[in-house]
Amino acid sequence: MATTYPDRAAAGAVLAAHLPEYADRDDVIVLGLVRGGVPVAAAVADQLAAPLDVLVVRKLGVPGAPELAFGAIGPGGVLVRNEEIAAQLTAEEITTVQHQEEAERSRREERYRSGRGPLALSGRVAIVVDDGLATGATALAAVTVARALGAERVVLAAPVAAPEALDRLRQAADEIVCPLAPPNFGAVSRFYDTFDQTSDAEVTALLI
Repeated sequence: MATTYPDRAAAGAVLAAHLPEYADRDDVIVLGLVRGGVPVAAAVADQLAAPLDVLVVRKLGVPGAPELAFGAIGPGGVLVRNEEIAAQLTAEEITTVQHQEEAERSRREERYRSGRGPLALSGRVAIVVDDGLATGATALAAVTVARALGAERVVLAAPVAAPEALDRLRQAADEIVCPLAPPNFGAVSRFYDTFDQTSDAEVTALLI
């Protein structure tokens, strides 16, 4: 396949083509990770004829190097940490970042899930979708949250990922679908022709 995607919607179409066994099923729900995963998930949900919802988790970035994650947080008090990276930080640094990111996670949860009831995943197949996996910390938190909410099976789907992230996630998810896993990963944006920041308004519109 191509080494880049035109945009997130096109990446979602490619992902859906790798998930034919989940099409037209009553037990499947597609969960987009905010914000960039939602446009990808919307395309997946559309092609699979599955409902779309949002799962709000936040990556915990190292101060001064926010793209490097020492963990992630999700609803219901879920916390996932990469202890190897966290060990390089002080307790104060960790606490500060966690408080900041929980405040932002709560804000997004309130905005994106306004008018929606709690996620009902009991007995369902949850397809968790992101636009790419660099460290896998956010995706790992999302898989943990989906299981805590009662999902019978958790499928993690991303258009592109670092091989190391996939290795970390294989023990957590029941299935991983990732068409592109280049050895010299770098950053998710390298694998998209268009990779604009996804806005709150765009996420909200896709979830209507």
